[in-house]
Amino acid sequence: MPESVETWRLLNVELPIDAPDDELRRRALERAGIEESALRRLRIARRSVDARRAGGRRRLRFIVHVELSVDAGYTSKRFAAARKSGQLTEAPPREPLTVADLPAGPPRQAVVVGSGPAGLYVAYVLGLNGARVDLIDRGARLDRRGTDVVRFHRTRFPNPESNLLFGEGGAGTYSDGKLYTRIDDPLEPSCLQLLVDCGADADILFDSRAHIGTDRLHRVLPVLRETLNRSGVTFHWDTRMERLRIEDRRVTAVETDGGALPCDAVFIAPGLSAVDTIRSLHDQGVRVEAKSFQLGVRIEHPQELIDRGRYGVSREARLLGPAYYNLVCKSGAGVAASHSFCMCPGGKIVASVNEAGLLCTNGMSNSMHSSPWANAALVTTFGPETYGADPFDGISFRRRLERSFFQAGGSDYTAPAQRADDFLVGRETANPRRSSYTFGTCAGRIDELLPQPARDAIARALLRFDRQIPGFASSEGLLVGLESRSSCPIRLPRDRQSYRAIGFDNLYPIGEGAGFAGGIMSAAIDGARAAKRWLKSPCAP
Repeated sequence: MPESVETWRLLNVELPIDAPDDELRRRALERAGIEESALRRLRIARRSVDARRAGGRRRLRFIVHVELSVDAGYTSKRFAAARKSGQLTEAPPREPLTVADLPAGPPRQAVVVGSGPAGLYVAYVLGLNGARVDLIDRGARLDRRGTDVVRFHRTRFPNPESNLLFGEGGAGTYSDGKLYTRIDDPLEPSCLQLLVDCGADADILFDSRAHIGTDRLHRVLPVLRETLNRSGVTFHWDTRMERLRIEDRRVTAVETDGGALPCDAVFIAPGLSAVDTIRSLHDQGVRVEAKSFQLGVRIEHPQELIDRGRYGVSREARLLGPAYYNLVCKSGAGVAASHSFCMCPGGKIVASVNEAGLLCTNGMSNSMHSSPWANAALVTTFGPETYGADPFDGISFRRRLERSFFQAGGSDYTAPAQRADDFLVGRETANPRRSSYTFGTCAGRIDELLPQPARDAIARALLRFDRQIPGFASSEGLLVGLESRSSCPIRLPRDRQSYRAIGFDNLYPIGEGAGFAGGIMSAAIDGARAAKRWLKSPCAP
């Protein structure tokens, strides 16, 4: 918008689920005290569903934040009153992915390791601002990666380099493309807009539960790849980082199994599962420290049960489509807190593994949420005080659990499962009901396989969540294990301001696998922010 225009944010506009297209505009202008002729632009900033009960009755509605642009200096009595009351506030700033006033000098050369959200966004921002970028990934490009995933589902033998975790797009490619995040960063709108420009639905710009869907994400990624190519990014698929060449606190090149790549800076975006990469960095003097992480199980219900519990059975509920939930159980009575995570309405459960002999589950859903099942992780937090302070003790702890669940399922990626009501009383489920899980389930004592702190936390959560969604802890709920890679048990510490790894002048650990993000968008923003920090750095070559 031109400088002569001011943009204001109006919070909490209530809107009926079945409101006509022009109703939001009418209500927003009325509350803001802005005349129709004075409005230059209306943009939805955020939209969420309010399904709370009032007076014992559920009233479904949208709650919408809107941004209204008017000529600078516009005023009216009602507009002034809305500003004075706090209903209208200045719209928060939006930060572009471009960098103004770049230091002069020849084009810079960067190497990015990993093509997950952090790696893709750091590469895009670098290329957009004139840097030359080599992006390497041990996994395959999406088309061949998809073939390898299909082969795994057919043979039950994973390709250790090209699977549901490694390859173009990272692990998020085979989740469901959830884009909501709790961080509040002015880069977020620009990061989302890039996905829209590559084919994602524009609703992700404002939906509080923004979601692309696995199917649509697979169409967005090739367009994003071509966009990066045009920005000066060269991709090297099926390429492993072997070592860093280090001279006086600086990385001068990245040695790969395909040759050396000289660089002015290196951005490490390893993802949650590239343990060998982290060990290699540690052996070369990069600091690695243990941190808390979360693990638990997947719980699956008929989507219809979740719909009834969250939205009821009204006409408006049917208009909303499959319901989601986000549930929290606080700590108490000596039991740790727990919460739901990565809820997939109309989704399915998959085996998210890169290594034979280990079992970890994840959830995914397509853009239409067309499956009859709803699933989510139920997780609690474990810290170094539980498994040890050595940087890799958390990974060893995680691997032991993943191996025990793999063996409990028969060592063929069948997953042990237990009904929620049986879990609560410590009883085996003789014949677990049908599940969306890719490889099927078998009777398993989840209550015995989990560490006691997780068992106690999940049991407490089930009882609480059953009060919020009737039937949640009934025989309709099926626990499927293990969920162990929703967060990372290690961190590569870095300077808070520069984002540089401690002890290095041009090494930047980023994203989930480095311990600095918790989802697609937070990882993307972390990568974009790291790129801008390096580009603006006075000591950059």
